[in-house]
Amino acid sequence: MKVLKLVLMVAGVVLILAGLYKAFVPQAVLDIGPLEVNAKEGLTNQTLGMIGIGVFALIAGVLIKQRG
Repeated sequence: MKVLKLVLMVAGVVLILAGLYKAFVPQAVLDIGPLEVNAKEGLTNQTLGMIGIGVFALIAGVLIKQRG
């Protein structure tokens, strides 16, 4: 159970950070010579899903009780 708890907590934190990174850091869309176009997607359904699953995994990892 310790391993499952640790895996859920780490996966939750990673998914939350990845979703926030994707939502708030502009991504290079077009780079032609001196011209570079960046786009900021914002909170899309995919980023909200990543953050939501991450929060769910983090909460599940915290709430798992140890058997013993």
